[in-house]
Amino acid sequence: MNPPSQPSLPGEALALSPQRERGLLLTLMALQFTVIVDFMIMMPLSPQLMADFGIQPAQFGLLVSSYSIAAGAAALLAASIADRFDRRTALLASYVGLMVSTLACATATGFYSMLIARAIAGTFGGVLGSVALAIVGDVIPPQRRGHAMGIVMLAFSLAAVAGVPLGLYIANHATWRTPFMALTGACALILLFSWRTVPHVRGHLGGKPLSLFASYRELLSVPNHWWGFATSALVMFAGFAVIPYIAPTMIANVGLDPHHLPYIYLVGGAVTLLSRPWIARLTDAHRHANVLAFTVFASFVPILLVTHTLHLGLAWQLGFSALFFIFVSGRFIPTSALVTASSEPRLRGRVMAFNSAMQNLASGVAAATAGAIMVKAPDGALLHYDWVGYLACVVGLFSVWTARKVRAVS
Repeated sequence: MNPPSQPSLPGEALALSPQRERGLLLTLMALQFTVIVDFMIMMPLSPQLMADFGIQPAQFGLLVSSYSIAAGAAALLAASIADRFDRRTALLASYVGLMVSTLACATATGFYSMLIARAIAGTFGGVLGSVALAIVGDVIPPQRRGHAMGIVMLAFSLAAVAGVPLGLYIANHATWRTPFMALTGACALILLFSWRTVPHVRGHLGGKPLSLFASYRELLSVPNHWWGFATSALVMFAGFAVIPYIAPTMIANVGLDPHHLPYIYLVGGAVTLLSRPWIARLTDAHRHANVLAFTVFASFVPILLVTHTLHLGLAWQLGFSALFFIFVSGRFIPTSALVTASSEPRLRGRVMAFNSAMQNLASGVAAATAGAIMVKAPDGALLHYDWVGYLACVVGLFSVWTARKVRAVS
C-alpha cells in the first residue's frame, strides 16, 4: 500500500486536502495515544510493580525516569539528523521499535530487565513524539497549528479516559503484564493504519547535510531556541515531579482502594476532552506565553491539593484530579505551540527533536528527584510528597518567565 498523497519534493511544502489533513491528525493522535499509554501505564501500576519487584519509591522513580532519560538521549541524537530523512520513514521506524520494546516490558522478569526494556521503549518513544510534532509544524499552517496541536494532544485525554483505566482494569483482573501485551497488539494495528494514512513529508529536505557538530552549532546558536527549550523543560519538570506518584500516594497516604484508581484517570481524562479544545482555541487567539502563564498559575491549586494528604472521600479526590488534569496537562498545548513557532521551517525537525530531548530529560530528572525526596514510612505511607508539590510550583514560576522571552518566527 502507498500513502494517500504525492510526496513533497525537497524544499516544497506539502499541501493536503481537508479530509487528508484530518486523517493525518487523527493518525498522529492514535500514534501518540499508544506512546502516552506506554509511558503513563507504569505510574498507576506502581503499587503492583513495587510489591512484585520488592522495590522502594526511589527505585520505582528509576523505572519511570529510565524511559524519559533514554528518550531524551535518543532525541538529542535525532536533533542532529531529524531533518535529513523523510518524516514518514522516521515516524514508522520509530513506532516499530516502540512496539517491540513494549513487548519486552510484558516479558520482563525483574527490576533490571524491566529497567532495560523501559529504556529501550523510551529511546523510540522520544524520537517518535518529536517527529510527529515536526510533521504538524511542516504540514499545518500557523493560523491552524494550535488547533492541530490540540487534536494530536487529545491523545493524552484519550489515554487517561480509555487507555490507562482499561489497562488498570485488565491488570486488576489479570497481572500487570497483561496491559503491555494488549498495548503491543494495539500498536500492530495502528502501524498498519499509519502505513496507509501518513504521507511522505520531504519539504524540509534540500542542500548538503550538516555534520553532527555543525548541526548542533546551527541549532544552538539561536538564543530564541534556548528560551523555548528552557520553557518546555521547566513545564515538564513541574508536571512529572508530581504525576508518577499520584497513584501510590492515593493508596498509601489517602487510603483509596486500588480498584478506584481507574476512576481517577477516567474522570481526569474525560474533563480534558472538553478543556483541551478550549485551551487550544485560547492558544490560537492569544499570545502563547500569556496562555501558558494562565494555565501554570491555575495549576498551582490542584498541584497543592494532590500533593497534600487530605483524608477526604473519593468524590473529593476525583475533583482534585480533574482540576489537575485540566491545568497541568493543558500547559503542554501553549508550550508546544510556543516552541514550534520559535523556529524557521528548515530547522523545525531538529528543534522539535531537541525539545523532545529536553522534555524527556527534564521529566526523568523530575521523577528521580521526587523519588529521592520521598521516603516510605514503616506503616507504608509515602512522606514528603508535599515538598514535591512546593518544588513543582516554584519551577512553574520560572517557566512563565522564560516563556516571555520566546519570539515567534513562523
